[in-house]
Amino acid sequence: MAEWVWEARTRAGELRKGTMDADDKESVNSKLRAQNLSPLKVKKKGKKISLSFGSPVTDQEIVVFIRQFATMIDAGLPLVQCLEILSSQGENKAFNAILKDIKDGVEQGATFSDSLARHPKVFDSLFVNLVAAGEMGGILDTILNRLGVYIEKRVKLQRQVKSAMTYPASVFVIAIVVMGIMLTQVVPTFEAMFEDFGGADALPPLTKFVIGVSHAAVDKLPLALATAGTLFFLVAYTYRLEKGKRFYHWLQLHVPVLGPAMRKIAVARFTRTMGTLLSSGVPILDALNIVAKSAGNVLVSNALEQVAERITEGRSMSEPLAETKVFPSMVVQMIGVGEQTGALDQMLNKIADFYEEEVDVAVAGLTSLLEPIMMVGIGGMVGFILVAMYMPIFDIAGAVNAH
Repeated sequence: MAEWVWEARTRAGELRKGTMDADDKESVNSKLRAQNLSPLKVKKKGKKISLSFGSPVTDQEIVVFIRQFATMIDAGLPLVQCLEILSSQGENKAFNAILKDIKDGVEQGATFSDSLARHPKVFDSLFVNLVAAGEMGGILDTILNRLGVYIEKRVKLQRQVKSAMTYPASVFVIAIVVMGIMLTQVVPTFEAMFEDFGGADALPPLTKFVIGVSHAAVDKLPLALATAGTLFFLVAYTYRLEKGKRFYHWLQLHVPVLGPAMRKIAVARFTRTMGTLLSSGVPILDALNIVAKSAGNVLVSNALEQVAERITEGRSMSEPLAETKVFPSMVVQMIGVGEQTGALDQMLNKIADFYEEEVDVAVAGLTSLLEPIMMVGIGGMVGFILVAMYMPIFDIAGAVNAH
């Protein structure tokens, strides 16, 4: 699918603007006409080169905005006035400018959700679709409060992901740095001392082995750095490819120790997002497409796209979920029960609550398991080098005492 920018008029003659994902221009026109809009201009959105990274607005700022906005709407303030107040009191100037642009869009006749869609870096498709559902159902304040809870839980989950990934990576980097210092700085100092004593040829085999490794580390350091840099860029390049990203994401879910935690995080993210969308009135197919885009894992995204295709064929959600073999059988069975009882959104939120607690336990267990293993590993390597360096010193001291 491509992203299209469109302009259209309502039956009352009001001008509307927005963006839409569709396969071609005719699909966009058809969707606009289905919304009682007369298309004026439809063009494919071009890709712009930008030096900015990520969103200029933090999740915490968005949560505060949502809470304040929902309170104002619940109190009966007009939409434009709410946006005017919020765009003039925030400390983030970039966010203030975005809110002012949204206010201008609403004043020009666009819906609130369409105005939000003009800033995809701040308000993603899930946010926009939930707001659109709230506008259509007349429960915008309720939807906004639900969004606030969802984003807070999403931020907590993201922190757990970072915790699960960052700790082993940081300890691994520290181990490399420590070993590098030992081999390039400490071992050569001991070697020079042995040469001064004139016993370099009579060193124990273990000491000679460590000195040999030190020579290789010093002599081949530029080559090692070049190799490491090449590998880094190779991994980064292959990650940009579809097959490469799919492999890394498969590895993420199946690697020992870390894999189970990452799988639980994927399930918690899927069920929480899906449950929030369905409970807010978003149709199941639209909800699946939104969740697939925000899944954060290619395997999960592809599985959800397959599920959406099967649902269009008249099947239930649980059967194709089981066929993907990405989600645990317990999750699939609970979703099946939710479909049968007509409470799928409540069941998804219960699954999300359960797996978020499981993620807490898994991340804590991962940290407690890896910490002693890595500490023992680093200590063992350092101890091995020190023993190898001190063995000749003990021999020299013994020889001095004997004389």
